[in-house]
Amino acid sequence: MRRLGFSSVREVFLPLGLALLLVLGAVAAFHLTRPTTLTIAVAPNGGTEPALLRAYADELARRNLGIRLKVVSFAGVRESAEALKAGKADLAVVRPDVAMPGNGLTLAVLRTLAAFVAAPGASGTKDIPDLAGKRLGMLASRTADRTLLHDLVGHYGFELLTDAPGGAVNNTAVVLVPIEEADVATALRDGRIDAMALVTTPSSPAARRVVALVGEASDGGDVALIGLPDTAAVLARRPRLQPVTVPAALYGGNPRLPAEDVATVGSSYRLMARADLSRSVAAEVTQHLFEMRAALAETVPAAEDVSHPDYEDTADATSARLPIHPGALDYYEREQETLIERYESWIYLVAILGGGLGSTAAWLRQRIGRQRRERIEVATARLLELRSDARRETDRERLEAMAGEVDDLAASIARHALNKPTEPRTLSAATVAIDAARSTLKRVLSGAGSPIG
Repeated sequence: MRRLGFSSVREVFLPLGLALLLVLGAVAAFHLTRPTTLTIAVAPNGGTEPALLRAYADELARRNLGIRLKVVSFAGVRESAEALKAGKADLAVVRPDVAMPGNGLTLAVLRTLAAFVAAPGASGTKDIPDLAGKRLGMLASRTADRTLLHDLVGHYGFELLTDAPGGAVNNTAVVLVPIEEADVATALRDGRIDAMALVTTPSSPAARRVVALVGEASDGGDVALIGLPDTAAVLARRPRLQPVTVPAALYGGNPRLPAEDVATVGSSYRLMARADLSRSVAAEVTQHLFEMRAALAETVPAAEDVSHPDYEDTADATSARLPIHPGALDYYEREQETLIERYESWIYLVAILGGGLGSTAAWLRQRIGRQRRERIEVATARLLELRSDARRETDRERLEAMAGEVDDLAASIARHALNKPTEPRTLSAATVAIDAARSTLKRVLSGAGSPIG
């Protein structure tokens, strides 16, 4: 019964330990190899950002990388920002001047917008105050763009009107007139508008086309590009905007248009992440986006506009009004976590569990070895008892039974020594006990007239 109990323990615990190790290995492999799926809120409908990020999601899947994006569309950037704030998305397209989620940190700037005015050179419009009582044309715009222009002309004491009144415009107001791109030159010549307002990426094809149309409507082709000279003051009052420069000669080199850099303000569409998104995942999302930028630009030209946020140093990046996610900084600073750093918690867990299993296995080996030793010790003690009893026994049948029991015990010890590792000291003691018991029984039975061999 003792041997059966030991065998049962071994048969139960060893397979159980192996099964546990296999399960731990499978769980670790699954965790390390399965893709991380992130929900991304994209907006606005019809904008270039949703198209860009859908292409990015498709490229991640096509390359079978460790990040997957589940794209969820929203009508506007206010709604996408709310989705990030409410925890319904891990990533989101955010325009800070419209809505800034408190838990949002920047990964990348998808597109930078500049607010500026293009006017025919002969109109005499050289500065924002010159727009008093004028009509500004604007391509079919979004509410956010109108709001931005309202704030900017308001800085100079003007009211921005979106419903154009008939006749002359009051000198304290500026009228915003929706207009189609194809009608820009005609509207300028006919006097329906006096200039064009743009809230867009300065280098975009649409911006270049509008500036060219303004030049067509101007005598001599001259175009005046008007920014906001009081950039610092505007940013102090509206900190979620950012300084933007329209580079000299962007729209032509002969003659240079503009002749000099034009300073203005604007906003940006940003890819933001939850502040509690792990640094390693945020770094990976950022890295793949920039690495794939050229490939994405083949189908979505706006990918060329993706850039990193401007910052001086790490302290500046994390304490800015629009702070950068530490994971994105890891990528920009080339300080991304190694595989060991990323999965150190799992490595420690496996090490702890492995150590526990090792300790358990050592305890089992010790316990099993003690049980083996105890069985031989019990058999040895019984042999010594039989030797002692044989000296006092006179009944031949009982002596022959004792001899049979000695043979059985000897056979049991021999089988154990053949099949299981046994301490030499214990085995030597058992051998001496077998010889002593047999010698005593032989002597006693010989004296009784019946020798035993």
